[in-house]
This record gives sequence, structure tokens and C-alpha cells, in this order.
Amino acid sequence: MLPATDRESDIRRLAAVLLAALPGKRVKVEVKEYRKDRSSPQCRYLNGVAYKILSDATGYERDDISEYLCIEYFGGKEKRVPGKRTVTVPLRTTTTDENGKRSVLTAREFADYVAFVQRFASKHGVFIPDPGEVS
Repeated sequence: MLPATDRESDIRRLAAVLLAALPGKRVKVEVKEYRKDRSSPQCRYLNGVAYKILSDATGYERDDISEYLCIEYFGGKEKRVPGKRTVTVPLRTTTTDENGKRSVLTAREFADYVAFVQRFASKHGVFIPDPGEVS
């Protein structure tokens, strides 16, 4: 990751690394804007608090709750499965994009999803405390 400003010396070092990398081979270099991904505490809260409370309240498994809420939030698509059936799966999840490639939500996007989960639970009579209220 390069700083937003004063990065000339970092770029010179990076250029030297690239010149020395895999001599005689083609090299793919990708540059993209830095995004702060969701944090481990955010994941622990979603799985260990929000999904657990919903699971305990409804009797559904954590994975089923996650899939259902991802469909509600991100939308769903039909997927063919054995037996000539189709099922609805999420367009994306908190860790994969619509093509199934790894694409972790940013911290802000993840917080928005968690707020959606809390609102969903509240509409169904289930209280999920805010992350700061959990010890």
C-alpha cells in the first residue's frame, strides 16, 4: 500500500522489486485504490452475536440465516441444482461478489449490512444489541 502523498521513494523501491521479479517471465501488476475492509471484530459480532441471536430465536442454522439475509439485502439469483431443480442464492455475500470472486465488503458497507440485519430482526420481534453494547 502506498501513502496518498510523498510516495516517490516508495515507487522507486517498488520499481526495483518489479525489475528483479521473475526474470525472463511475464509479470502481471495490478493497482487499485485502497479500501479498508471489514474488521475481525465486525465479523465476530455478525456471526457470534447477530446471527447467533437470530438462530436461537428462530431455530434456523447460522448458514441458512446468512444466506437468507444476503438474498434480502443484496438480491438473489436462480441456480440450477441436481434433480432438475433451482434454488435462489445470494447475488453476493459479505465476502464474494456476484461472480463468486473474493470481494470483501468495506468496513462501511459491512456496518450498513449489520444495521440491516438489526432492522430485520427488530421487525420480527428480535432485539440485537449494537456492537458497543456487547461485552
